[in-house]
Amino acid sequence: MIKIIPFAAVRPTKANVGLVVSRSYEDYPVDELNTTLSYNPFSFLHIVNPGYKFHHDISGERRFSLVRNRYLEFLEEGVFKKDDKASFYIYKIKTRKGSFCGIFAGASVADYRNNIIKKHEATIKSREKLFKDYLKTVGFNAEPVLLTYPDNQEIDTIVNAVTQQTPEYEFATTDKAIHYLWKVDDANLIEKIQGVFSQLDSVYIADGHHRSASSNLLAKELQKENPEHTGEETYNYFMSYLIPESNLKIYEFNRMVKDLNGLTKEEFLIQLDEYFRIENRGADLYKPSKIHHFGMYLDGEFYSLYLRKNYTFSDSLSELDTQILFVTILKPILGIKDLRNDTRIEYGSGKYNTIKMKDAIDNGKFKIGFSLFPVKVSQMKQIADDGLKMPPKTTYIEPKLKSGLTIYEF
Repeated sequence: MIKIIPFAAVRPTKANVGLVVSRSYEDYPVDELNTTLSYNPFSFLHIVNPGYKFHHDISGERRFSLVRNRYLEFLEEGVFKKDDKASFYIYKIKTRKGSFCGIFAGASVADYRNNIIKKHEATIKSREKLFKDYLKTVGFNAEPVLLTYPDNQEIDTIVNAVTQQTPEYEFATTDKAIHYLWKVDDANLIEKIQGVFSQLDSVYIADGHHRSASSNLLAKELQKENPEHTGEETYNYFMSYLIPESNLKIYEFNRMVKDLNGLTKEEFLIQLDEYFRIENRGADLYKPSKIHHFGMYLDGEFYSLYLRKNYTFSDSLSELDTQILFVTILKPILGIKDLRNDTRIEYGSGKYNTIKMKDAIDNGKFKIGFSLFPVKVSQMKQIADDGLKMPPKTTYIEPKLKSGLTIYEF
């Protein structure tokens, strides 16, 4: 039984929305970030990077407090306005290659704790705590957790009916996407949406494991500080964007390694032969076309690596290509034991990175690169159902949601 709630979002005014919303702060190259901050005073980036106003880098608790101040200034200046009624928000992104459509809602921290909201990725405790402290100081969340649920005809019917109406927002962004937002504040329709989700056994975190884990920590802390805690306070929920499984797009992350761990090319290929049938593809660009096939780029040549048929699997995690690559090549041959912290390995999303991976290796930044076939939604769900965790940088998932479109206050 999934519990979701409507919430009164803080949103940009219609006149400002296209100027306010931004990509995730970490997604901006330095030059683009500085240009945006210089020429767009309405950008949400001014809130999350408050030190720009003082031409000074600020971190820690001082930064958190200044983020809160910039946010309040946007409210005071009328850039943001809080809705009068709790609502669900249907949000559609239309790109050149397709579209995404889902529902902004508050998801239950209790469902997260009880594993009704299921996870497939491990989190880092220090990052959980840091973001928890950030949320507590700023008092809002502007980046939703992406949740996915099995396709449901009743939800589709509701969404299709609402999206026939005139949207609250219709605006374009520089990536040539068109964005639409509809507010659902009718009590009967809200109850109907909640009723459909209450019949679902579970939903899955597609993106946002650290955000949801931090919201859980915050809820525990605020509960202890509130002697009149009821369980219905806003801190018992976190902002989410719920999207059907068929509308989710999953891309791979490629792996790039700086050296061969002291091996010659020939020694490396000999060790590789234990688990893989190796074919030299020469200069022809190669990307794997199905699971258990891998691409490799080394010394100006592409290789296809086919996992040998006698390879044995022990569970759903062992069948995952990122795990296979780790246990057969990265760890035993290349000596990479810590996928998060080893500085010899870097990652690039396969949506953009095959040519970039080749260029980085040709330029000497890396010695070798590996490309993989994207994970399927069914694999992601099975690993979550089995209580297992994927290796880091296994999935690059779309949609990537904008910051500052809807804001959830605690």
